[in-house]
Amino acid sequence: MTTSTHILRRRRFLPLFVTQLFNAFNDNLYKTAMVLFVVYSVYNSEAEEALFSAVASGVFILPFFVLSALAGQLADMRDKARIIRIVKACEIGIMIVGAAGLLIAWQAVQCAAGPADTCLFRPPAAAAEMAIPLLLAALFAMGVHSTFIGPIKYAILPQHLHPDEVLAGTGLVEAGTYLAILFGTILAGWIPVEVAAGVVVAIAVLGFITSQFVPPAPPQGAINELDFPLLDPLRRSGRGPVFTALAFGPVLIADQLVSMFKLVRSTSDDRRVFLAIMAISFFWTIGAVLFIQFPPLAKNVLTASKEVASLFLVIFSVGVAIGSVSVNALLKGTVSARYSPASVIVMALFVLAFYLVCRAWTPAPEESLMDVGQFMAQPLAIAALLCLLGIAIAGGMFVVPLYAFLTTFVPKTQTARTIAANNIVNSGAMVGGALLAMGLSAVDIAIVDQLLLSAAMCLVSSWLGKKLYDAEKAAAAR
Repeated sequence: MTTSTHILRRRRFLPLFVTQLFNAFNDNLYKTAMVLFVVYSVYNSEAEEALFSAVASGVFILPFFVLSALAGQLADMRDKARIIRIVKACEIGIMIVGAAGLLIAWQAVQCAAGPADTCLFRPPAAAAEMAIPLLLAALFAMGVHSTFIGPIKYAILPQHLHPDEVLAGTGLVEAGTYLAILFGTILAGWIPVEVAAGVVVAIAVLGFITSQFVPPAPPQGAINELDFPLLDPLRRSGRGPVFTALAFGPVLIADQLVSMFKLVRSTSDDRRVFLAIMAISFFWTIGAVLFIQFPPLAKNVLTASKEVASLFLVIFSVGVAIGSVSVNALLKGTVSARYSPASVIVMALFVLAFYLVCRAWTPAPEESLMDVGQFMAQPLAIAALLCLLGIAIAGGMFVVPLYAFLTTFVPKTQTARTIAANNIVNSGAMVGGALLAMGLSAVDIAIVDQLLLSAAMCLVSSWLGKKLYDAEKAAAAR
């Protein structure tokens, strides 16, 4: 096994690794706490719950589609470590807004259930109407925050690591991300929402502190400012980002759309990179649909509590982390899509098995939701969790090597923009997946039947993985 765990002891990797751990942890603690609270405490309809889950996913993903081109250009043109510190400072303010939304929503539920003299908001519906926009606004802002971090956490690796450490660093970042998602998801399912409101602010502060230790990562090579059109309005104004947004808003939007198209098109110069982006994007479309389905499926099909819904997300995160590290061991440090086509076929089989388990599930008595202990006592509980674990392990083995393509086969001066192009296509595909899930729920297709769509989509991912491996072999033969 060639995972270079020694880099975890080096300043050139450890502060970045810890900072992105806090980033992934906080994203998922806040998002999961919000979605579980609204699904289990605010709404009482499978269609409304699935719709809110899809809307929340779409709101978080949308900034990746809209702003990734700008984020990639900025990361290739400026010191990546400085950008990280600025963005992490902004996270503190964002999480204060999000915490306020969680506390207002919690207070609304308390008012509806308790004596009127304990209510800060009368009627309680007024608090709910105030909370939902705040919650979604903070979620959107966290999406913006993560959009600017996303290109950097991978693009900075070739700059700070040796060539034979890049795949190991990518695997560690990916595995660490999913372990952070794991702990954030566990915490979101088990602690009261009012406690979660305080934790997300505290983690934002810790992330800002660790970001101060990331070593400088200045631009690589000569910088031709004509290659960064989205930053041109900022240079022309000389008045800072707020003035620029007001005075050059239409110009920025138009330039953003043009640059998004050019940025994605530029990845076709290397067929391996282009196909890797397509395969990753389709994979995350499947992932988006699955994550949207989990909370309402747990509540309405398996009649399980929010702790069980959190457990599902935990199992998924553990599996991706296992798959991320395992495929690095199999490939022995070589960047290759060799195992990707078979991995995603195995993933499809596990999705199909999970569908059959859900179909055979015997629901709990009406008006009763099982806690984790009661759920685990069910005859098919272990089968359900093993199916989820299998889905996630196979998914991790599919996607991790593909990220290494994006930083290995492009010039170092373009790595952040390549990651940004990947984020644009990924997020567009995931927003499409969220819209698809919303559409299926709107036309009353049962949430369990939507699993069949995820299984079918795996076949397309396998075909893309096979095309990528063929392109890889063709490049090696030249």
